[in-house]
Amino acid sequence: MAEELKLVRGYPEYMRKSIERVEASRPRRLEEGPPPGMSLEEREELLKKYHPDYAPGGKRPLVAGPNKGEVAPNEVADLLEAYPLLEPGELELKVDFDVDILILGGGLAGTMAAIWAHEQGVPPDRILLATKLRHGDSNSIMAQGGTQAADKPYDSPTIHFLDAMGGGHFTNKPDVLKALVEDAPFIVKWLTELGCLFDRDENGEFVEEWGGGTSRPRMHAARDYTGMEELRVIRDEFRSRGFGLLEFYPAVELLTDPKGRVAGAVLWNMETDEYKVVRAKAVVLATGGFGRLHIRGFPTTNHYGATADGLVLAYRAGALLRDLDTVQYHPTGAAYPQQIVGLLITEKVRGLGAQVVNRDGEAFVFPLEPRDVEAAAIIRECYDRENCLVTPTGLRGVWLDSPMIEEIHGEGTIERRLPAMFRMYQRFGIDMRRDPILVFPTLHYQNGGVETDPWGRTNVEGLFVAGEVTGGVHGKNRLMGNSTLDCLVFGRRAGIAAAEYVKGKKAPQTVTLDHLKGFVEELRAAGVPEERRSPMLLPDYRGKRVLARMIDLL
Repeated sequence: MAEELKLVRGYPEYMRKSIERVEASRPRRLEEGPPPGMSLEEREELLKKYHPDYAPGGKRPLVAGPNKGEVAPNEVADLLEAYPLLEPGELELKVDFDVDILILGGGLAGTMAAIWAHEQGVPPDRILLATKLRHGDSNSIMAQGGTQAADKPYDSPTIHFLDAMGGGHFTNKPDVLKALVEDAPFIVKWLTELGCLFDRDENGEFVEEWGGGTSRPRMHAARDYTGMEELRVIRDEFRSRGFGLLEFYPAVELLTDPKGRVAGAVLWNMETDEYKVVRAKAVVLATGGFGRLHIRGFPTTNHYGATADGLVLAYRAGALLRDLDTVQYHPTGAAYPQQIVGLLITEKVRGLGAQVVNRDGEAFVFPLEPRDVEAAAIIRECYDRENCLVTPTGLRGVWLDSPMIEEIHGEGTIERRLPAMFRMYQRFGIDMRRDPILVFPTLHYQNGGVETDPWGRTNVEGLFVAGEVTGGVHGKNRLMGNSTLDCLVFGRRAGIAAAEYVKGKKAPQTVTLDHLKGFVEELRAAGVPEERRSPMLLPDYRGKRVLARMIDLL
């Protein structure tokens, strides 16, 4: 075994034998092109047999709250069906901050909401953004591949709409999706005018790439640092306008007035253990998704704070959720080396021509199928056909033949177009220009969430939502490039709608936690154990909950 694990240019020797077969098949695959795409019927058959959403177990019906009876992953249900962190009467609801709009979450969606609420006339000192970690610590800043916008003569918002609707299995909310695709060209133009450095060609035109499930290349990217670049420019704009900002202040509960309208939140200072009460005429919830719950034991691409807090708080306040039964597993997460297992290998790698191949170097799936289909095909190859590699720690994976990019587009393309990917692997002695990289699906995105209208309004008055915490726009599966777009479009729209809502409104005279009483009674009636508490705030990796976990699949 010691000989077998000898490293040769970053890989164990036994993996290099497989790489030799990949290299031998590359000229033929370059000449023949990728395998054909699947029909809708083939996609559905593959998903039902191999996608984790359809695997037995892992989910259960909710026993309390507005979505009682609907199915959610066990990890999510455990948090939705949990008692508050605050005990009744523990905290005197004395107002510490009094604002017009409270924004919870410091990624793209929350930051956009502040800017556009201000654009509608709300003074910056009447807007407060509170975030769990630092401003910008979010999935937004980790986004790599790009942002979709139909702004070329060969494209249109209508075609973008049809692509996203098909990718979402025709379960998307049409009015919300319509807003997404129609606003997209404006968003890219606005960001560009603000100084966002999207990739351009020698003529100054946007370089627009393909994404999985798209019928036109419309991905606007800043190399593979797209989210970081977008957040850079809007965070600078946020700071220059002088908004209120509280960092390391997660929300532990929403507040309501005697009529049940959302009227602020209780925040908790992670550094001093102090609670702060914020009274607000409106709350914009932009807290992101649930990737750090490691649904079904999968590794994740998500940042440390993605623990479903927003879902929990909105649900207790009476907000309707939707599409919680589906989870997005990105097809290409790193499977080797162990130090980066689960980290994102952007879809842009496949968009530039890299094929997904098995241990014998055979391409077994069209590389730009919708993400759920691509992921299911990789799982089939690894767990049914067993045409995969097994890493020294027991994880399975297939090859993403990244050297094809240099063959197709010329030497230097990877360093120029994928600098983040190149550097990530270079740290471990792997040169993705010369050698393929080992991948396996990784937990990536919360498809569903709080149901919203096209302006971020929920069924609870005074509560607006934006970004990954929402549900409806993506249906049962999100396409690449529609997540950053979602945050930007609906962050803006929620900010505008919240600003219109608070105009002329008086601050609530009384703020309460009364909405919790009925919910807690439901939990007790259902026999939910009282030691179960939420929100989680931060994941716990002690004991059995270590990062190096095995995947509970089949």
